[in-house]
Amino acid sequence: MADKKKSPRATSSNASSQAVKAAIESPRGVKSWAEAAAWLRARGIEDVECITPDLAGVPRGKMMPSSKFTSNTSLALPSALYRHTISGEYPDETENFRYDSRDSDIKLVPDLSTLTVVPWETDPTAQVICDIAGSSGDKVTYTPRNLLKHIVELYAAQGWRPVVAPEIEFYLVAKNADPDYPLHPPSGRSGRSIVGGQAYSIAGVNEFDELVDDIYHYSEKQGLEIDTLIHEEGPAQLEINLRHGDPVELADQVFLFKRTIREAALNHGIYATFMAKPMQGQAGSAMHIHQSVVDLKTGKNIFSKPDGEASEAFFHFIGGMQRYIPRAMVMMAPYVNSYRRLTPDMAAPLNTAWGYDNRTTAFRVPVSEPAARRVENRLPGSDANPYLALAASLACGYLGMMQKLSPTEPTAETANEGAIELPRGLLEAVSLLESEPSLHDVFTSEFIHIFAGVKRGEFETFMQVISPWEREFLLLNV
Repeated sequence: MADKKKSPRATSSNASSQAVKAAIESPRGVKSWAEAAAWLRARGIEDVECITPDLAGVPRGKMMPSSKFTSNTSLALPSALYRHTISGEYPDETENFRYDSRDSDIKLVPDLSTLTVVPWETDPTAQVICDIAGSSGDKVTYTPRNLLKHIVELYAAQGWRPVVAPEIEFYLVAKNADPDYPLHPPSGRSGRSIVGGQAYSIAGVNEFDELVDDIYHYSEKQGLEIDTLIHEEGPAQLEINLRHGDPVELADQVFLFKRTIREAALNHGIYATFMAKPMQGQAGSAMHIHQSVVDLKTGKNIFSKPDGEASEAFFHFIGGMQRYIPRAMVMMAPYVNSYRRLTPDMAAPLNTAWGYDNRTTAFRVPVSEPAARRVENRLPGSDANPYLALAASLACGYLGMMQKLSPTEPTAETANEGAIELPRGLLEAVSLLESEPSLHDVFTSEFIHIFAGVKRGEFETFMQVISPWEREFLLLNV
C-alpha cells in the first residue's frame, strides 16, 4: 500500500509543534506570546520581572505572576523615572530641562527575544527586557535602549550594520556598610586579601574560584556567552570579555551581566562594583568597546578593501571618533567619579590619538586579519550605561563616515605624555555635549536636554558632600 500523503494542515501543525519545542529548550528568548507561555510553563515559572534600563543603566520595572504576564496586561511607568538622578532625586527645571506637566505614563513593551530565567532567585522566576513606548504606542526617543536602536537604524539606512564586542572590568571588594570608610579587597580562598600586580594571573582568578563558577553557571542559565575572564591589574579586579555581535544584543548582555555579577558576589558575602575608580591609587575600571561595520548585503567588513588594505570608511570612522567623542564623553564617563579614572600616570588614555596595537591611545587598532579589522575605544568607564556608551561611540564613528572626516596620523609612541585632550570634569563634559549640533542631530535635543539636566542635578548633590581631602588640608590650614 502506498504511503498516505500528509495534509498541509498536519505539516503546518507539526512545524508549529517543533517551533514550540525548540523555544522551550532555548535558555534565552522566544518569538511569540504562545511560545512564551509554553516556555514559562515548562520551567514552572511563578513570577516575571519586566525590567528596563534607566539613564544610569539601573534595572527598573515591575514584577508580576506569570499568568498575568501572558494575558496581554498593559504595563506602565511614570515618565519622571527618566528624569531622576542616581541618588533618586529630581533636579529643578531649567529652560531646557523640563518635566512632563502631567507626568504621564510610558509603556513597558516586553522584548520576548530577551526572556530568560533569574537563576539566583529561590522561587522560579523569569526576566524580560522591555522597550519603552508612549501611552499611545509612539516612540520615546530619550530612553537608552531606544536611543541605541536609533543609532543602529542610522547605520542600516546607509546599508551598514555595526558590530561590537565590549570588555567589562570590575572590582570585588569587602562589604562596606559605612560609605565614609574606603573600600578594600576581600579575602580569597587563601584567607588573605589579594594584592595588586596580578594582571592575567590565573592564581588571582583562582582565589575566587567558587564565585567565578557561580558567574559561569548563572550566565549559562541565562544564555549569556562569556568569551574570556581574566584578572586585571588592580587587587581583585576582574575583566569579562564578550563575543562580538549586534550592539543592542551586546548592550542587553552587559546590562544583565552587571546584575548577574553583583548577585553572585553577594551570595559570597562580598560586593562587585563597576565604579570607574573605586579605590584610591589603584587602576580604574573600563568598558573597552571593539567596533567594526559590515555591509548589510555582502556581510563583509567595510573597514577593509578587497585587497585587504584599510578602507576610507575605516579612516573616516576614526576621524569621527577623534572629533566627536570628547563632546560625547559624558555618555561614557557619566559621574564625578568617572573623571578620577581619567587622570595622568594611570592606564586610562587622556588623549584622542589612535594607533596600531598601541594601548596608550584612546582608539587602538588591534592586530587582526582584514576581515576582522576593528577599532577599540578605550575611553568608556565600566560605570557607563552600556546602551548610552555604545550609542555614543557608534554615533561618533557614523558622523565621521558621513562627514568624511580624516584622522590624524597614527601614533607609534606613548600617547599619554602630552596635553590632556578630554574634558576634566562632569560639568565641562555636559557643556560639550549640549553645544555640539551634530550630536543633537543623531541623539535628538530631547535626549540631550534630559540627560544634561540629570547630570547637572547629580553634580549639585555631589557638591553638598564634604570630602576627607577638604577636612585634611583645609580644616587647619586656611
